[in-house]
Amino acid sequence: MEAMEKVARHRLSVLQLAQELGSVSAACRQRGMDRNSYYIYKKWFQAQGLEGLKDLPPIHRSHPQSTAPEVVEMILSLAQAHPAYGCNRLESLLKLEGHHVSFVTIQKILTARGLGSRQQRWLALEKEAAATAVEMSTEQIAFLEQQNPVWRERHVESQRPGELLCQDVFFVGHLKSIGKVYLHTVIDSYGSMAWGFLHTSKTPEAAVAPLHNDVLPFFTDHQVPVRTILTDNGREFCGTVHHPYEMYLAFNDIEHRRIRVRHPQTNGFVERFHRTVLEEFFAYKLRETFYESLQALQNDLDAWLHHYNHERPHLGYRNQGRRPYDTFLMAKQPEDKLPDTSSEKL
Repeated sequence: MEAMEKVARHRLSVLQLAQELGSVSAACRQRGMDRNSYYIYKKWFQAQGLEGLKDLPPIHRSHPQSTAPEVVEMILSLAQAHPAYGCNRLESLLKLEGHHVSFVTIQKILTARGLGSRQQRWLALEKEAAATAVEMSTEQIAFLEQQNPVWRERHVESQRPGELLCQDVFFVGHLKSIGKVYLHTVIDSYGSMAWGFLHTSKTPEAAVAPLHNDVLPFFTDHQVPVRTILTDNGREFCGTVHHPYEMYLAFNDIEHRRIRVRHPQTNGFVERFHRTVLEEFFAYKLRETFYESLQALQNDLDAWLHHYNHERPHLGYRNQGRRPYDTFLMAKQPEDKLPDTSSEKL
């Protein structure tokens, strides 16, 4: 109290000095006070006397208008359950529960706990999913897959070449001189090495052809075993123990992994490759060249696949600017023993 009284007396002395000198500026300059504060203190003194010149006590931290802890926990739970929702939508959800909290307050609460942006909520949710075996909702999974392509492909991750190959069939189109044309595609999920085989049908024999003619000989020549192949549930891939495709994989001791029907996961590696080959190869070749045979189209596709695997740099997280074949070799031997391909023409 003595300190507050001393401060009030000092401010009063400035008011008295200004009256004696007849100059507010001179009084403020001598006592170290700015003119704006002088007029504020003068107004307070005229209204309340010496008590108006004292500093007000500090505001208590537990303000009666602060958000209740249970409401704060509800806000955090809603933000975690619906990470894509904004503060306005969270405010509406709280109103349905009988709690009226403004979107500004919600934003402040989330920001104070490092959840103020969509990216921060995404990282927090991904960190929790990696640390604990928490069962996430469909909405949370969709949010993570939208933010992070790596999360979308978590079911097809591989640690080395040949550990997991992805296979699918893509309908190219109906060519006048050939008929229906299908592209049977195989992708190594480790480094995006790709193989393609054109055929006029989707039979199991056609699905086996790229494996028997190109894929398995390539891995055999490099002494790399093929462990697993991931496909959808199409008839060309799935069937009884006497199914040609199933028999071929069993004969070569290759595990056949299928995409689950009730919880479908996209075969993202093959789907992106199909978009690439459609945009970079078929969209141009089928417009500028009239193919009279499927073999002629296959020859041009083989040339493009060589460019895709051995010459074209890939900027994805798996290759990081390297060519797929370079990534394949890097997994087999140290970087200092890799062949120097920097001078090759891209």
